[in-house]
Amino acid sequence: MSLEQERTQAVLKTAIKMEIDGKEFYQKASKKSSSELGKTLLAQLAGEEDIHRKKFEKIFDAIAGQQDWPKTDYQPDGGKALRTVFAKATEKLATSKAAQTELDAVQTAVKMEARTYDYYSIQSKNAASAPEKEFYDALIAQEHEHQLVLLDYYEYLKDPGSWFVKQEHPSIDGG
Repeated sequence: MSLEQERTQAVLKTAIKMEIDGKEFYQKASKKSSSELGKTLLAQLAGEEDIHRKKFEKIFDAIAGQQDWPKTDYQPDGGKALRTVFAKATEKLATSKAAQTELDAVQTAVKMEARTYDYYSIQSKNAASAPEKEFYDALIAQEHEHQLVLLDYYEYLKDPGSWFVKQEHPSIDGG
């Protein structure tokens, strides 16, 4: 096995572990969430982490089999599924503030997504092939969307009334 293959396998093992840890965190946070929105949104994030893990495992198997980085054709939805879940749920919700534990969980999730984003950014810069770079770039975009949705959810939890006002963009006219 070449030094490059060993390096790539080590990177992939780390990525797989990060995705497993992320899935476990989101599953636990989903179960502990006091709102239906939190349960649904966090469960959706757990599912996305699992999709990432499976992609990394297929890539790892290809590399272990002495193959080049495979073309993955991985096309994330740009956060559309998460935003749809969020939008549908907020249409029905009351505007009560969340427990501090839920706010803390979302802050932890944002930090996790930031670390994952940073890790994949480094891997993209160090990519040895176009398919590898394309895959990491797609993940980077999705991790960024995860962060944005989580930050939006955090703002909603922190102050639902202000969040709704901000989302509706009301205008005050002088008449």
